Formats: sequence, C-alpha cells, structure tokens
Amino acid sequence: MTASDLYTDRAAGACPIHAVDADNLDATLGQLSDVHRAWARATGWEPKPGTVLILPGSDGSVAAALAATGGHEPFWALAAIPGQLPAGTYVFAADPDRHDARRMALAWGIGQYRFRRYSNGKPAARRLLAWPEGAPREPVLSAVDADALVRDLVNTPAGDLGPAELSQAASGLAGATGAEFREVVGEALLGENFPAIHAVGRASEQAPRLLELGWGEPGLPRVTLVGKGVCFDSGGLNIKAAQGMRHMKKDMGGAAQALGLARMIMDAGLPVRLRVIIPAVENAVSGNAYRPGDVVRTRAGLTVEIGNTDAEGRMVLADALALADEDAPELLIDFATLTGAARVALGPDLPPLYTTDEDLAQQLARCGAAEGDPLWPMPLWTPYETGLSSPIADLCNVSSDAFAGSIYGALFLRRFVARATAWAHLDVFAWNPRARAGRPEGGMTQGVRAVFAWLATRYPAGQA
Repeated sequence: MTASDLYTDRAAGACPIHAVDADNLDATLGQLSDVHRAWARATGWEPKPGTVLILPGSDGSVAAALAATGGHEPFWALAAIPGQLPAGTYVFAADPDRHDARRMALAWGIGQYRFRRYSNGKPAARRLLAWPEGAPREPVLSAVDADALVRDLVNTPAGDLGPAELSQAASGLAGATGAEFREVVGEALLGENFPAIHAVGRASEQAPRLLELGWGEPGLPRVTLVGKGVCFDSGGLNIKAAQGMRHMKKDMGGAAQALGLARMIMDAGLPVRLRVIIPAVENAVSGNAYRPGDVVRTRAGLTVEIGNTDAEGRMVLADALALADEDAPELLIDFATLTGAARVALGPDLPPLYTTDEDLAQQLARCGAAEGDPLWPMPLWTPYETGLSSPIADLCNVSSDAFAGSIYGALFLRRFVARATAWAHLDVFAWNPRARAGRPEGGMTQGVRAVFAWLATRYPAGQA
C-alpha cells in the first residue's frame, strides 16, 4: 500500500470528523443533532488529545466522529485518529487553513503505518481521507511514502536486511529517481582507502561495503547526507548482553533516515547536488574480528585506538564523513543510532542535534517543532576532547570516563569534518519502544521531516 491509497478526491458521502478540544467542545456539540449531542454527553467523553468518539447512525453505521486534537504533541494527536476508525471514507468537517490542512493530511497517512511483511493476519483496514482543501498533494504523499520506507527498513530483521540487502534498497531508490549509484565491496574497500569500514565489517559473512548515491546538477549547492548502516550490531568482541542486542537490527536506522530524506529531496526536485553515503556493515564476531587495543587507520589519515569494539558506528562514519568532506559540501548531515547515552539524556523521542553552526541548530530545532519532529541542540564541548586521547594513536574511539557519551561521540565525528561549510550530526534512536496512539512499536522516522522542511526553505524548488 502506498500513500496515494489512503486518500480520495471524493468528499461526497464521506463521514465527517469534527476536530475538537476543550475550548470548542461545547460549540461543536451545539452543531450536532440532538441525538448525537445526547450520545456524546451520555458517554462522558472528554477531548483528551488523540482520542476519538464515534457517533452512530440510526442503522448502526458511523455517522460522524469527534476527534480530540492539540495537546503537547499535536501532530501525533492527529495521527492517532485513523487507527480508531473503521474502514471507510472520511472528511474533516471544517476547512482548515493551509498549514493545518497539510499537517492533517500528513498525519492521516503516517498514522496508518503498519509493518506487515511477516504478518499472516488480515490486511490493514483501508481508511480514506477526502483530500483537505489547501493541502499540497505531492509533498504530503512523498513524506508519507518516505516515512514508510524508513520504518520498513528499520523493522526488517537483520536476517533479511544485511549489507547486501541495504545496498539493494539504496540502488532501488537510485533506479526509481534517476540517481547515480555505486558501491565498494569487501577487499576493494582497502584499495579505495576505507580501512575503518573494512575493519569493522570484515568479521561478517556478508562483506562490508560503501554505498553512494548522487543526484542533481553538478553546479548546484552540494548537500551530502551520511547514514550509519550497521545492519546488526553484536558489539563485536566487546559483545553486548542479550537485552542490549535485542533490537540491534535497528542499528542501520541512520542509513534508513538518510535514504528517506533523500527520497523527499529528489521527489521535490530541490535545486541541490545531492550525495548520499552509507557505510553498510555487520559488526560480528569471528576469528578475524577487530579487537580492543587494535589501532585502525582511517581514510582521513588519523589513527584510532580501539577502546571498545561496540563503538563501531563512529568508526565506519569516520571513513564516510572523510569521503563526504573531500568535496567541501555546503551542508553535511549525518544520521546515526550512535549512543545509548543520548537516550539516557533525552529519551527515545528527542534526538540530540550537534552542529558547528549555531544558527543552523536553532533553525533546525524550529523546523522540528513545527513539523512534530523534534530535535534538541546539544553542545560540542571542546574541552572534553582530551577524553578521547590515546597514548599510542591520534585518538581513541571511546572516552576515558563514563560521562557525556553522546557528546564524546559527536566530538569524535567532528575530527573527520574539516572542509564542509556546515555539518550537523543527529544521534537518533530510530525506534518507538512501546505502542502509542499513531505510533506502533518499532521503527521510527526521526529528524527527516525537520531537516527536509529546512532544506525546502533554504533551497526552494524551481529556483535553480
């Protein structure tokens, strides 16, 4: 099912949805029939954001629905609506303004996502929304499909999505959008100077690889996305405990976010020269696995002492960022499920944002707030860099203490960015740990809508 399957242009006969909150409940009830007004009051329903009250018809059908919007997470309150409705065609009773119309249409599609690859149950109920007046069609459809792409990739188990399959997903996206695609596989990584990617991925039966997409005219502003593609992370020889390994299929969540954002950029035709770089590996255990205490040379020429093989994401990103930095992009953004410390600091819903450009940090945070896709600026605290020192190499891949783990990860990555005009690092979780209204447990898109909103303002389509 694609995004276009969730909408219709025919509003005639559609069941009306009345968006309400505590301030307009009485006014909305006053617009209903006596029977429905009595029903709403008899049920004792309160407009708690994300809840729905179905108003029955005389024949037992759904005549209308009250949907509570607003709250602390207004986007997800809207996304919760379709999952509480039976299959059918619906329309928002009041014509929203253009901004709210777009948000309603987008939330309707994203709120119906379900991962069904392995399910033998019934297909998802098809709930159609009459297209809200003023909502831009193609950007909404693109965002809904990109969201599903990200979540499908993250939800797919590593047995069916290793480095080779992630490569197929990237090349498939390239083929569908007219982008260029190339990959460097296995021992060829050493020949093309990607030693850190090779070191991390060589222990797996699936060869490590570097994936690259290119799109747009060469003379346009260069925007480069890098995504961490660790398709499964055992921790390597510093092996994780069982609970820590349980959801490590999601450790390629950064790569998934980068591909989802790339799709939106290409769908919109933004006037940029887009480059996507993904180091795709499995961090496995075998006789040739890289070891604690090893010194690994990186593409940038810096040597790294391995303090912990479970800090593998920053190692593969070191080579990918060095490659991305070589052509001095105007904007370089990496997405990575990098540290558990980020979750300790900010929880699963709020990705920390690190950047060398304070204005960019504030602009991205504002876009995130407007899109219901929050980001939280965090400090690149330079005095902590001494914690990454090594007595035998240029730096160590972990800090010498247990504090500020997310900051240390960002500081490590910053060492491999020198030429980019602006760089931002998003330490995403890419996972919803419990089912909530509008959000089933599993893969999550984080930062994609926020970054796209900023890019669409910075590089408006049609102004090449």
